[in-house]
Amino acid sequence: MIKEILRRGVYGIAFGGIATFIALTIIKFAHFEETAAEVWNHMLASFGLGIYFGLASYIFETEKWSPLRKTITHYTLSIFVYILIALPVGWIPFNFKAVAIGILLFTVLYSLYWTGFFIYYKRNVDSMNEQLGKNR
Repeated sequence: MIKEILRRGVYGIAFGGIATFIALTIIKFAHFEETAAEVWNHMLASFGLGIYFGLASYIFETEKWSPLRKTITHYTLSIFVYILIALPVGWIPFNFKAVAIGILLFTVLYSLYWTGFFIYYKRNVDSMNEQLGKNR
């Protein structure tokens, strides 16, 4: 269990590092001037979000819950953690309109990812069922 938590946390840090690298690449080629402290804060926030999403995948392994409950729980926790990280770092300005737009964009991206994963796993299940049918 501890080994799996560490593995998922490291994967989260890796994804946070990739997101930071993409952001730094944009900053470099757009000729923005950023201080090391600002970059460090954004990188720490990316790592934090990466670790959260790496560990939050455990929610979908809860066998007692329905898929709807898992999705609602994961979405609710995710939006809460995202807002808690995005506001202090400055990814979202601290005003109602910006927070509402941030939540809307997060929801759209979450829905796109959820739909993608749903289609992917549905195809896997269909393929496995098809293989099982051929083997009988």
